[in-house]
Amino acid sequence: MKKAIKYLASAVLLSYGSYGQDVQMKQGNKDYEKCAYVDAVKIYEKVFNRGYKSADMLKKLGNAYYFQADYANASKWYAELFLMPEAKEAEYYYRYAQSLKANMDYAKADELLSTFYKMDKQDKRALMAQEQKNYRDIIKKNSGRYTIANAGINSDKSDYGSAFLGENIVFASARGKNEVNDWTGENCTDLYISELKNDGSLGKPSKFGNALNTKYNESTPVFTKDGQTVYFTRNNYMDGKKGMNQKKMVLLKLYKATKSGNKWINIKELPFNSNEYSVAHPALSPDEKTLYFVSNMPGTLGQSDIYKVNINGNDSYGNPVNLGSGINTEGRETFPFISAKNELYFASDGYPGLGGLDIFVAQSKGEGKFGKPQNVGEPINGPSDDFAFLIDTDSKHGFFSSNRDKGLGSDDIYKLTEDKELINAVDQKIKGKVKDEKTGELIAGADVVLSDSNQKLIKAVKTDAAGNYDFGVLEPGTIYTVRTEKKDYSTAEKTITTGSEKEMDEVDLAIKPENVVIAGTQKVTIGDNIAVALGIEMIHFNVNKSDIRSDAEVEMFKILAVLEQYPKVHLDIRSHTDCRNTKAYNLALSERRVKSTIAWLVKHGITRDRLTGRGYGESQLLNNCECEGLVKSSCTDEEHQKNRRSEFIITKI
Repeated sequence: MKKAIKYLASAVLLSYGSYGQDVQMKQGNKDYEKCAYVDAVKIYEKVFNRGYKSADMLKKLGNAYYFQADYANASKWYAELFLMPEAKEAEYYYRYAQSLKANMDYAKADELLSTFYKMDKQDKRALMAQEQKNYRDIIKKNSGRYTIANAGINSDKSDYGSAFLGENIVFASARGKNEVNDWTGENCTDLYISELKNDGSLGKPSKFGNALNTKYNESTPVFTKDGQTVYFTRNNYMDGKKGMNQKKMVLLKLYKATKSGNKWINIKELPFNSNEYSVAHPALSPDEKTLYFVSNMPGTLGQSDIYKVNINGNDSYGNPVNLGSGINTEGRETFPFISAKNELYFASDGYPGLGGLDIFVAQSKGEGKFGKPQNVGEPINGPSDDFAFLIDTDSKHGFFSSNRDKGLGSDDIYKLTEDKELINAVDQKIKGKVKDEKTGELIAGADVVLSDSNQKLIKAVKTDAAGNYDFGVLEPGTIYTVRTEKKDYSTAEKTITTGSEKEMDEVDLAIKPENVVIAGTQKVTIGDNIAVALGIEMIHFNVNKSDIRSDAEVEMFKILAVLEQYPKVHLDIRSHTDCRNTKAYNLALSERRVKSTIAWLVKHGITRDRLTGRGYGESQLLNNCECEGLVKSSCTDEEHQKNRRSEFIITKI
């Protein structure tokens, strides 16, 4: 997709004519800043071939090709950039990966996306790349639903962006002799019309609406059902005057015209246009009360976002509303189309795709809201830019645009037939059973937890009497982890990516009894105190001391024997005191005794990572032996002794 109008910026600029490396670089930078990429790359490549290079220049070279959708050359210059020692911003990992995808080098692209995620975990594109590492499998499940063919109206220039008008389609083409667009090197586009015949073929194109076409870019019209009103995209040009932003660039605006007889009249720009940002690519809701469009206006989440605005009538409109992060990403969302079923089709390079722009669809949730976008699959999408989707939901016929190989021009229009509908994303579910790994017995009352790829809890349920669990409706194409646990059993988990077809993902989990037998027949498991099983009531210390006494070592060797026999057992050592001193003193004393106990076990060969511990002082008395002041208490020494104890709690088996 090489037309500047598609990327929400277009400039009509003079060519350069300067000599010398410094002068050329200045001119190249000037052209780059004005999006005159055709001129900019000539200068940069000439300077590079003379032996000069910098990270800044290589970024601009890669970007210049990237924004022209020449991904082969973009990846070439990004590769040169990645050889430079200077640190690369996260965005260049993403652009390099997208360029490699367009050249079908998916393995290397996925490596770059993994690094991109590590560099910016807040970026929605990074999160989706991490969650959908098997995105190609997900896309494959939705592929093969369309039959496509060349539309038969393409030229050797750029042709794209069709719209229905009665028994015709209207589209944009650079086949004319307008001003040269310095972004692309092609002529600016005009609107053309072609008859849609009964056999599905298209008649010879001719220019459409002389009053609508100018010497600059016009594209992406949308017509009301009665054919009397059109909204369309044009460069900032009206009544023979072009408007520019502060950088002297001619951006994009939306215009409206109405029909009188055979003529288009009352051409007006929409009130939310601006000289300082672009507004483009209109689409109408089925009831024609809402206009959708693309812009990079303030408040945009990415490079371009999809917005909507109410049509109030009498050339009055509401305030533009961003569709939000449920649709828009930090990348480019563009070319919206609303089907008769209120489905939102659009092109994006922010979602996991096959390369360049891919076409996605989001099902209507009512009240102008949409569900999670899904890739429409091959053959509509491929390694190149695919965009400007259009379909008649009754006949299942439509069109889309692409700059794929073997086309006639830089962009071409293709006709499509939908052979199989996309299954609604909300039908995705995960359910399963939990059973005993050794006996196969189904386990009731097991906790089953669902979390996302960032370990964020999504849902938690318990198995029913038959060992079943069901998480209900979930998002498609998303990585989930299912984890189950139950007392006296091991934990088990599985990671699964929901598909994109109507299906139920069965995730059965098997857990095994998890305990050890000590002291002959005593079973213990996680949370148990093995001191009880071994008959150890306390580990003796001298008064106000924390060193392990010789008589206490007899008991400690029992603990040591268990840890040596069961190397997977981990312990949390908890020391307690009676109340006969200050609370602060008792807490500190219990902490010292815990450290002494752990040190003794480590000295005798137990690795430190198997041991944790904490002193509790007098905070967890087992009886009513509380003290008044420092020592006064009605309890006997034997009663106080019950509170002076050490616990050895199993935390892992």
